[in-house]
Amino acid sequence: MSTLTSFINRYFGLEKKQSNIKTEVIAGLTTFVAMAYVIFVNPAIISQAGIPMEAAVAATIWTACLCSIAMGLFANVPIAVAPGMGINAFFTFYACNTLGLSWQTALGSVFISGIIFMILTITKLRQHIIDAVPLSLKSAIVAGIGFFIAFVGLQQANIVVQSQATAVTLGHLTDVKVLLAIIGIFIIGALMALRFAGAILVGILIITIAGMCLGVAPVPKAVSDVVSFTLPSIKDTFLQMDIIGALDYGLFSVIFTFTIVELFDNLGTLIGVSKAAGLMDE
Repeated sequence: MSTLTSFINRYFGLEKKQSNIKTEVIAGLTTFVAMAYVIFVNPAIISQAGIPMEAAVAATIWTACLCSIAMGLFANVPIAVAPGMGINAFFTFYACNTLGLSWQTALGSVFISGIIFMILTITKLRQHIIDAVPLSLKSAIVAGIGFFIAFVGLQQANIVVQSQATAVTLGHLTDVKVLLAIIGIFIIGALMALRFAGAILVGILIITIAGMCLGVAPVPKAVSDVVSFTLPSIKDTFLQMDIIGALDYGLFSVIFTFTIVELFDNLGTLIGVSKAAGLMDE
């Protein structure tokens, strides 16, 4: 056994966990494939709030990369970290598009809520809050966040559209784009039911190719349109948050909601991971 291999085994306690480097590498690659969709989906959502797409992609990549590495190196926990699909939808479609906040002000609210979340965690108040909430209510909140994300997705796919009579109604199900979205949902659902690694990413790729063939999605004209070996710049959003604007009286409800979403969105993730690992009863 080489010195490097021995060090990795000792540092991460692989032998105690009945694992090895090969298993961990395969698990890491599988996790990456399963969560890589956020590189495309997260920027597509938050860019609708006015954030430059290139900077949104860069922020998504750097956040997922650095936080996942920190989780492994310092916490020694096999959990990958990436931008949440609940809070980004709330950020774009409610804070910015409904309330009319600038994305800089909304980012300030996210920053302040992050500080509050960190204080709650360090002081262990977060654990007391979680313990005080019944499990049924915790599950309901997590499910509610999930329904909100699903509803936003259905709207973006035009499966659900606005209606003056009933507020919302079904879109034109004969529309090619809508049909592709529905087929994509079934493909991803089937692959996930079969426990196929990277089900979401594979479903996205299949529907993207189908969209190109049907002429509803642009076809790349060069290799550079598909593959890039340079990271996009983050300068357009780096330190652009408006903290002073976020501290206005009318925004306290937004900051509070961001904090609650962060609290229970993370709780939902931990519950899911614990169940998957067999650490929690169904």
